[in-house]
Amino acid sequence: MVAQNPETRARLPEMQGSVRSRSKSAGKSACATFDLLECAAQVTEERGLKTMKSGEKNKALMRVGFGIAIMGLMLWPSAAQTQRVSHDPAEPQQRTERGHGPARMMKAVGRQSVDTKSMVALIDQLVACGTRLTISSWTDPKRGIGCARDKIAARFEEISKASGGKLQVVVDKFEATAERTSGKAVPLENVYAILPGTDETLKKTVFLVSGHFDSRPSDVMDVNVDAPGADDDASGVSVSVECARLLSKLAASGKTGYRATILFAAVSGEEQGLLGAAHLVEWLKEKGYTVGGMLDDDIVGDDPAAGAPHRVRLFSGNGEIEDADSPSRELARAIEEIDGRDAIRMVFRVDRYGRGGDHYPFSRAGLPAVRFTEPLENYDHQHQTPRTENGVEYGDFAKYLNPAFLGNVARDNAEALRQLAMAPAAPTEVRLKGAVTPDAKLSWKAEEDAERAGFEILWRETTETRWTVYDFVPSAGEHVLKGVSTDNHFFAVRAVGKNGARSIATASQPEVRRAPSIDKK
Repeated sequence: MVAQNPETRARLPEMQGSVRSRSKSAGKSACATFDLLECAAQVTEERGLKTMKSGEKNKALMRVGFGIAIMGLMLWPSAAQTQRVSHDPAEPQQRTERGHGPARMMKAVGRQSVDTKSMVALIDQLVACGTRLTISSWTDPKRGIGCARDKIAARFEEISKASGGKLQVVVDKFEATAERTSGKAVPLENVYAILPGTDETLKKTVFLVSGHFDSRPSDVMDVNVDAPGADDDASGVSVSVECARLLSKLAASGKTGYRATILFAAVSGEEQGLLGAAHLVEWLKEKGYTVGGMLDDDIVGDDPAAGAPHRVRLFSGNGEIEDADSPSRELARAIEEIDGRDAIRMVFRVDRYGRGGDHYPFSRAGLPAVRFTEPLENYDHQHQTPRTENGVEYGDFAKYLNPAFLGNVARDNAEALRQLAMAPAAPTEVRLKGAVTPDAKLSWKAEEDAERAGFEILWRETTETRWTVYDFVPSAGEHVLKGVSTDNHFFAVRAVGKNGARSIATASQPEVRRAPSIDKK
């Protein structure tokens, strides 16, 4: 088929559907296959033009012909443009035998297994605490942030009991100081449920999902007014808690064994300056964990646009190497590949424009961290003291949530965590050599792992978004990609388990070339 530009290709299904809607004849549709002359005759017959008077027929034919001609111009670019797209030399020039690793593991977290009702019930319990401002009461069981902590810890304990004690529930108490604490040290608490890994080598690698349980009104220092915070961010907390239920249940059934540890977090202090997340980074370091990936769910409960539920947005920050890659970007790509493009909309920026979230302290520390956020936000229902002005209701209430979308987000998080926690460790020290040579040379290191099948060498054009698999090899070391230019592609490597789980990819670092010395005379 003739090449199409990206914009035309994206609109192709829409245009095909429009043409097919005009064609109801049996058998193969000429319009669907873009035989333009036959299509014109077909549409002419279907519209009954044979029975029209001559003048009416000519006008109708002109309309049909003009429409089809315009469609043809949109679909078929010029010969020069087509030649530009397709006239690059093949790399490599000679066909080479390439290996194939195990197929990707099947998904295990079905949408029907997500308990959306319990998620909404937890959100309602948190909203009922009145306000969850971090500087509100930690001791009042009915109003304030302490009320929310109690509800979350109790739910984690219920889940742990149902899983036969698979979860370890921790209430982490600490102090923090920030501008939004009036420069004074204030008490804070995070709540964690930990599902320990079973692999002796990988159990100190942790994958975590988090939502923040504090909320805020219009004035971030006002503890007296209500701050329901159903979407921001009781929704994210409900996702973290539901992931704990789903994955601990799978572990208890014996169907899934997680090699790495999974931590389900509900943190405080987000609205006062990402205080709980910043503390969590240090807490994990103190406990000797290496962060394999951090999934931040913040504002993931509403999807008001027509056609819902839509895809969830997934934000990831860039890096500093040549293609602006980063561990966070690789985590985003891994999640999209696990959950599918129909579920995940990758956004290549660290967060929404001019804003931030709890993944930021992790990303800033060089750790892989991403943010899930609903498709389109309604700012009347964020950071607003409940009120009605000029007929507009302000306030972050549960009645505005979309449970179907919320359940999809929980499924996407849980499946990504499951597969990542079952994968081998990512390769390290991935290096690219081969400048001014016809071959790319990739090398990397990896610890011995009896559960690993091998490694996938990944590549992509410098203008492409996603990796494709170039080759599968059984061992680490140096591998030469014969006839593949280092100029035209980026490269990465990921580990593949015998179970089909893939690690996050590790992008190659360029070869450091020293400048030639200059003899001064």
